[in-house]
Amino acid sequence: MYEHVTLSLLQQMIIVSCGSTMRPFLTAEWRHLILLTYAVEPAQLEPYLPNGLVPDMIGQRAFVSLVAFDFLNTRVRGIPVPFHINFPEINLRCYVKYGEQRGVLFIREFVPRFCIAQLARRLYNEPYASIPMWSKIEQNKQQRIISHDFQYGGKEHSLKFTVENRPQQPKENSTAHFFKEHEWGFGTNKKGKLIRYKVEHPVWETYPVETRFHLDVDFGLLYGEQWRFLNNKIPYHLTVAKGSRIKVFPGEIINP
Repeated sequence: MYEHVTLSLLQQMIIVSCGSTMRPFLTAEWRHLILLTYAVEPAQLEPYLPNGLVPDMIGQRAFVSLVAFDFLNTRVRGIPVPFHINFPEINLRCYVKYGEQRGVLFIREFVPRFCIAQLARRLYNEPYASIPMWSKIEQNKQQRIISHDFQYGGKEHSLKFTVENRPQQPKENSTAHFFKEHEWGFGTNKKGKLIRYKVEHPVWETYPVETRFHLDVDFGLLYGEQWRFLNNKIPYHLTVAKGSRIKVFPGEIINP
């Protein structure tokens, strides 16, 4: 009963907020973002790209990233929703372009909150699912240890990364900047129309990452057999971003 009441409340709040494209419908903090990026063939992304989007590539390579982070101080129209303020998220995303606009498209997103997953699917047709998951940050003056554990497909999955506790700003022409800085998110509505929404945040600093890390994730179970090859693939790039407060604005339909 509680979940259905909360879902109804969230839905009413966001439906009202979507009447204005100037005011963000969601504000939060995205913190300690792990971006584990893999190079893939552009054809691997074709089944996911709606009309109007093309892969955003470096040379002849397209990319996907496994992204794990903490969603903190979440507010819908400025209002915190009880038990839905702080939670982790893990997603698989690809990098796309609409004309000259660079952005991301989500292949699948996992959160521990049923209401958030339901709302994202119902209102925005986003590929969310709710699963048992936890995150933890341990730190001292020198290091931060970022851990994510979650359950899916009858298996325990986990990530654990150690970073140096001295954030720095990558150059604009760096690989880290290419993968972490995007103003636009893309998706489709239930009729298959392309949707674009704006995300605002300051340029993120990154933490130097230790070369050794723990990754026990079955991409085939999480995202489908077509992604199982990532289990044995060496990452193209790894970035851990400090994160910041963010604003997400209501989406708009694009007619390419």
